[in-house]
Amino acid sequence: MPGLLFVDAAKARESLPMGVLLKALRASFKDGCEVPLRHSHIINEGSTLLMPAWNKKYYGLKTVNIYPQNFKKKLPGLHSTVQLFDAQTGQPLAVIDGDTITCRRTAAAAALGASYLARQDSEVHLLVGAGRVASLVPEAMKAAIPSLKKFYVWNYMEDEAVRLVASLKKQGYDAEVCKELKDGCAKADIVTCATLSRKPLVRAEWLKPDSHLDLIGSFTPQMMETTPECFANASVYVDTLEAPTKSGDLLEAFKAGTLQKENIVATMEELCRGQKKGRTSQNGRTVFKAVGTALEDLTAAVVAYEAASGSKL
Repeated sequence: MPGLLFVDAAKARESLPMGVLLKALRASFKDGCEVPLRHSHIINEGSTLLMPAWNKKYYGLKTVNIYPQNFKKKLPGLHSTVQLFDAQTGQPLAVIDGDTITCRRTAAAAALGASYLARQDSEVHLLVGAGRVASLVPEAMKAAIPSLKKFYVWNYMEDEAVRLVASLKKQGYDAEVCKELKDGCAKADIVTCATLSRKPLVRAEWLKPDSHLDLIGSFTPQMMETTPECFANASVYVDTLEAPTKSGDLLEAFKAGTLQKENIVATMEELCRGQKKGRTSQNGRTVFKAVGTALEDLTAAVVAYEAASGSKL
């Protein structure tokens, strides 16, 4: 057994190709693991989140430190690491860059959802947002839905969309800036929202009737990326049962009466285990709402550790 391994952002990216991560996430949701509620604490001018998860072999703990005033010191407002341990002995195995883990597993989980819920002949993808997570979504979606050909990017600050499109083109994607969100939605077979918006961006009447709407940005009751009408007459899925309790999009839909909690079709676990079905028809809109889970962090950390160390428990 090698000593404690430090996996920085570059090594973590190299160790987590989307195809491998998608396969690992599918297996983890099928097998399951222990995921207790996260802990949160106030520390001076910041806060910290502790997100544990474990299975029979590995125990992972993601620590997220959020310091909103760091901009005054010209520092990032968020820092994150994932510690990985041997679950049988408690021996520390690795410390891994948590930002890379979070961004890549979030994009991969969205694509995993699309593999069950989007039309498999989908060709056009619209990305709403241009941040770190958003920049990884085309790679993940292409791995899950190989038929995708065209990628549009819309962002409320258009220069950020221009920057991301230029990067995607360098990677070989047929990418284009979307000037008007309404027009982009009308073209897209899959729409992914990866923003921190607190007001609705996407409207139901803009979406194609057989499209897949993928919501991965908001994770608190105050955050919203869509109008409640987007959930009406759609088949709605969530990553975990935590989503209906903390997602502003879902909570507002419940309040508006466009969705009832009991009408959520399935969780990701149920899809991966084959207990519930995903898309069964070429017609009709599907919606996937994710708020993230420590299961995904543990899975990505294990993949990164085993690739970087060349060893397995």
